[in-house]
This record gives sequence, C-alpha cells and structure tokens, in this order.
Amino acid sequence: MSDQEGHFNPREVRLQKLQHLRDAGLDPFVVTRFDVTALSKDVVSGFDRWEGQMVRVAGRVTAIRRHGRAAFVDVLDTQGRIQTHWREDVLGEEAYALLDYLDLGDFVGVSGEVFKTRREEVTVKAETVKLLAKSLRDLPEKHHGLTNVDLRYRQRYLDLIANPEVRQVFEVRAKTLAFIRQFLHNRRFTEVETPVLQTIAGGTEARPFETFHNALGMPLFLRIALELHLKRLIVGGIDRVYEIGRVFRNEGISTRHNPEFTMLELYQAYTDYEGIMELVESLLGELVQNLYGTTDVIYQGQTLNFSPPYPRVDLVERLYEKTGVRWEAVQTREDAHGLARQLGIGVDPAFDRAQVMDKIVGSVVEPDLVQPTFLWHHPVDISPLAKRDPSNPLLTERFELFVAGRELANAFSELNDPLDQRERFVAQQLARAQGNDEMPPLDEDFLLALEHGMPPTGGLGLGIDRLIMLLTDSPSIRDVILFPTMRPLA
Repeated sequence: MSDQEGHFNPREVRLQKLQHLRDAGLDPFVVTRFDVTALSKDVVSGFDRWEGQMVRVAGRVTAIRRHGRAAFVDVLDTQGRIQTHWREDVLGEEAYALLDYLDLGDFVGVSGEVFKTRREEVTVKAETVKLLAKSLRDLPEKHHGLTNVDLRYRQRYLDLIANPEVRQVFEVRAKTLAFIRQFLHNRRFTEVETPVLQTIAGGTEARPFETFHNALGMPLFLRIALELHLKRLIVGGIDRVYEIGRVFRNEGISTRHNPEFTMLELYQAYTDYEGIMELVESLLGELVQNLYGTTDVIYQGQTLNFSPPYPRVDLVERLYEKTGVRWEAVQTREDAHGLARQLGIGVDPAFDRAQVMDKIVGSVVEPDLVQPTFLWHHPVDISPLAKRDPSNPLLTERFELFVAGRELANAFSELNDPLDQRERFVAQQLARAQGNDEMPPLDEDFLLALEHGMPPTGGLGLGIDRLIMLLTDSPSIRDVILFPTMRPLA
C-alpha cells in the first residue's frame, strides 16, 4: 500500500489487516480479558519449577521468525521477553493463519506448556493463541532502539518499549518511594495531603503558576512548597508529619529543573536540625543499602558513599576560604552585585543582596561538595523560616545536603517565634514591593497559626527527582520524570 506520493505506508497495511480480521469476526479490540498466570522473568529464571506446566502469558509481539509451518513469536510483558512457539499442527489451520495478520507491536495471549528448545531457550509451546490488540504504528527499530532524546521524552511509551533500562529507572523510583514511606512509618510519622491550589503560594522564594477559580471569583496558585501547611499540622498536634507531593515553580527548564517536581517534606516536633541530620543520614544510608547491597553509588563516573556520618561544612567560613570576603562585610545590594562582578558571576540585576549572595555561594562553594556533605549555619537573610543560632543570631540552625555538587535537601530548626517570623515576612514584602516577584505575599493565616504556639520542630525538604537521578546515574531530571514538561511541537 502506498500513499498519494507513492511511498509505502505501513499504517495502511496494518489497517487492511485489521479490516480483514474484523471481516472474519476476529476483531482484536472486542476482546476484553485474558487471564495471565505467569510472567516472563519468573518462568525463564525458574524453569525447573515451570517445566511442563501449562501457563498463560500475554504481551506485545517484538519478533516473528517463521520456519515453514512453525514460527517463534517473542512476547514482551512487564518483566521482559519470553519466546513462544507456534505450530500449525498444534494450533490448527485457522488459528495458525493469524500469523499472516500479526505485526510487531500487536498484543497476543498465548496458552501452552513450558519447555526448552534445542538451543536451551525457555519457550511456551502455543496450544491456543488470541490477538488482544492491534498496533497501527511501527515500533522503534529493534537493534537501535529509540535514540532521539527529545522523542524519548515526548513519547515515553515508545521509550519504555525500546529501552528496557528506562523501565529500571522508574522501578528504582517506585522502590525508593516505598522505602521512604516505610522508613518514616517506622519512625511514627503520619503521611498527609495538603492543598495544591492555594490563595498564597508561600514556603519559599519562587514564581508560582496562577489560575482562577470561577465559582469563587478569585485567583489561586499552584503550590511552590509544602512547608506552611505541614507546620500548621504541627501546631495542631500531629508531632511527626510528612508529605510526598508535586510542587510547581514557574522557572526555567534545565537538567536539574522541571516546572513540576516531587518533594518530600517532613516535620518532627521536639527535635532540631541536628536531629534531622541524623534522620537524613539514616534514611539515605539505609535506602542505598536496601537498593544495591552497598552504601556506594556511582554517579557520572564518581563513587559516592552514603554511609554516615556526613561531613559538616560551615557556609560562611567556606565562602571566606574561597573568596577572601566575609559575609557580613557585604552589607548592601550594591556591595553584593559588585562582588559578583568581581568574581565573574552573572546574576539577575533585580536580585537583592541575599539573592546575589546565595548565587555566589552556589557558584564558588557548592560545586566542590561531591561526597554527601552538610553545608550548614546559613545567615538569617537567606533563611527566612529558620530559627536563629543562639550562639550567633546572625546565623541560623539550617543545613543543606549536597551530593555531586548539587543540592539534594534543605532543612532547619523551624522558626517558631511568631514575632520574629512576622519581621522576616515584612522584610520580604519590602523586596516584593521593589519588584522581586519571587517573594511570596505575607501569609497572615500562617502567622495566626504560629501565634497559637508551635513546639520546637525540625523540618526537611528533599528533592525526590534529584535523589532518583543520583540513584540511577541519570544526568537529567527528565530521565527520572515519566512525562517531563516539553514545548509542544509546531
């Protein structure tokens, strides 16, 4: 079959086959059920147990090799590939003729006995076969797979079919989330869900996505953090609380950033940032050991060791070591921008002093933190929700966890003084009034909750996507999100 320009059109050929099947009363899309009794990997790896047993396997056809009146048909299921053997004298002429209308990508169900061929390949001897769904499009070429990176992200379903290692990434992701939930359950944490749509997008500095609620006649924002609602629950008496959820930030896209991503945030009453450090070390060390039987992970050619304890690096002191400039010596916005120019670091001209200093730290301090490392004792002006260090009120009891030169987690002893919190929120409003649209509006409802009293609390935010990148040696955040944000094709 050719199209109007004379080119071979495989889709038209498949449509013709489908029509023939329908004319014969064998419409595959009418089939509603096929009860699978065995999966490929279980049968292949456990042949001694399955030999001679009748099984029902199902999946997508990935290869057809015909030999006279017999054929080998490879079937891909959720675990992998298994070979099936079709013979006309076993299936009967009518059922065997189904091969004439079978294409790569079609779904079939096969019932039969498990045996090994002369080449010692575990195989299902087909005694009955059923076409379960027809594919009207060609699959990626078998030996080269789907190599176009942009297409892999846009058509993840083809990526999963063509590149088995992609499935493994998302299996690690699922195991990681299950482990985290069990770990926190064992520590008596309660999992909750908090609003995605919020009247004020607070908890960090970021541009939110805005929408509008027609019935209420008011704007709403997609959350940029989970923090403030979870702290309200600490006020309400849920002493150990966490959420694993999507957050949304209207920011650029890069190998480390996607506009929507997954965060773990947890809060534990009656502990501080050092208590949270212990929790993080235990969580990550046990997680890696559980996944791989070792606390070592290889990421982009570097061996990362997640066994506790992790080194502690003082932010202000390390900045001084790198630049010869004391944090407190940079007193104005102009001073900060001048230091950035001196160091050759490009920053947004609209950034205030704190934002510029944070950018400088990101450029000169963070890249050297390769092994899991706690960067701690952040200044107050870049930590609006952290409790002050009693020994130095210009600093806070805060840490960030860095691995392979990138931030993985942020945590602190939570600020529970409502008067101090109000002062810091008011300071944010001054920056907001000067055009910094990453500063959130003042959240009076949260301050009201805080005035009812919040116990000493340690909190943590951990980026799940970046964690999975490290655990699976994935260079881009798009590799660990099934459907990353993409610009539509023209």
